[in-house]
Amino acid sequence: MSSAAFVQSNLTGIPVKRGKVRDVYDFGDRLLFVATDRISAFDWIMPNGIPDKGRVLTGISKMWFDRLEVSNHLLSMNPADLDLPTDAPLDALIGRSMVVRKTEVVPIECVVRGYLSGSGWKEYREQQTVCGIELPAGLQESAQLPEPIFTPATKAESGHDENIPFKVMCDQVGNELSEKLRSLSFEIYQKAASFAQTKGIILADTKFEFGLLDGEIILIDEVLTPDSSRFWPMDTYKPGGPQFSFDKQFVRDWLESTDWDKNSEPPTLPEEIVTQTRAKYIEAYELLTGEEFGWK
Repeated sequence: MSSAAFVQSNLTGIPVKRGKVRDVYDFGDRLLFVATDRISAFDWIMPNGIPDKGRVLTGISKMWFDRLEVSNHLLSMNPADLDLPTDAPLDALIGRSMVVRKTEVVPIECVVRGYLSGSGWKEYREQQTVCGIELPAGLQESAQLPEPIFTPATKAESGHDENIPFKVMCDQVGNELSEKLRSLSFEIYQKAASFAQTKGIILADTKFEFGLLDGEIILIDEVLTPDSSRFWPMDTYKPGGPQFSFDKQFVRDWLESTDWDKNSEPPTLPEEIVTQTRAKYIEAYELLTGEEFGWK
């Protein structure tokens, strides 16, 4: 394994907000996004991280920002383009950092689902709907939907995001903006799903975040990574149950095998689980980008 996990950055004197994975530093009209190697499961951040996970997420996002013909917030991949503190750990930041434009964040997760999985499958079993959208009877878990659906969610600082009907989104951010975001989300999903298919990957669902800058809609945050999307290998896809995925599945499965109650501090991940999870993230990177991961 290339290095120890980088679980938290510290830039002296720079205002910071820390999410489950990212440390976001405020440099005025620009932000520095640092993707750490933290990993969360069941709404808890694990005590130890997955080495280079942040570099995988950043590299995949960079690939999509370059490929998608959509306005986005990325300015540079070089943190040294900012006026960093003299004690900034530049070597650790390289590969996991994005200098981005600051926008007015739209407080909605824009989720597109092409397949029936996760919370959507749970709701469908109970009501034959997903976020209130009626679907045909008799669909199996992980089945491809007749057409992709847009299922927005509220952004939660901690814990699960909450699915909301499109009408609630309209009430919160306005009809015109909601319509534009729904249309743009479908457009990006379709392009990304078509590209992923050429790499042998199914894009089952994904979530986008958007911001506004001088009245323009900007794609922000990470995009189409294993942390924000369900990627399934096409060669093992079989509807009727859960699918193997390019993400933290090894972590979830191991936690489920322990006696952890999910209400107290989680246990430390064994080295084997860390290694397997890292390999799965890197596999996703290499399949999607067509390039060898550079931090092996």
